[in-house]
Amino acid sequence: MRSRQFSSELLEKYIDGESLRHHSKMVAQAMEAYALSLQKDPKEVEEWWAAGLLHDLDWEKFPDEHPNKAINEILPEFEYPQAVLEAIKAHAPERTGKQPESEIERYLFACDELSGFMHAVSLMRPTSFDGMKVKSVTKKLKTLNFAANVPREDITKGAKLIGKELNEHIQFLIQIFSKANSN
Repeated sequence: MRSRQFSSELLEKYIDGESLRHHSKMVAQAMEAYALSLQKDPKEVEEWWAAGLLHDLDWEKFPDEHPNKAINEILPEFEYPQAVLEAIKAHAPERTGKQPESEIERYLFACDELSGFMHAVSLMRPTSFDGMKVKSVTKKLKTLNFAANVPREDITKGAKLIGKELNEHIQFLIQIFSKANSN
């Protein structure tokens, strides 16, 4: 398994846009937090973090080949574990045909779109994630022209895949992102 520093440098090499870098880091934070809450061993925590950080690695430079370029050409060169590659593959089932099945795959799918949506909500607030309420996120989810490119059905499906009520999933991520925001 590559170091966090190596993975972060790889992210910077392939992703120029600050917004996508930020999204990738948020998903990595969410994945790490869930891995810790599930009491994964340190090796698995690192895998979950890496899957979150690198899940959109090829999106900016190779959008038509996402995520296949990353999982078939870029990441194997650096010997990332198969679990990381499979999770990245399963986070985009409409492009790869692979549905999220394993725990890491289901959690990555669950954290990806919701993290992006919640970031959009945080940008509308003067205090970002601090003091954010679940209700403000769920209210925005019903506003279909807000963050219109985020598929609501994937957010709902993601919560079900990890066996959580959507409100519980949102609350967990608010806590994680609030904590990260204050650091």
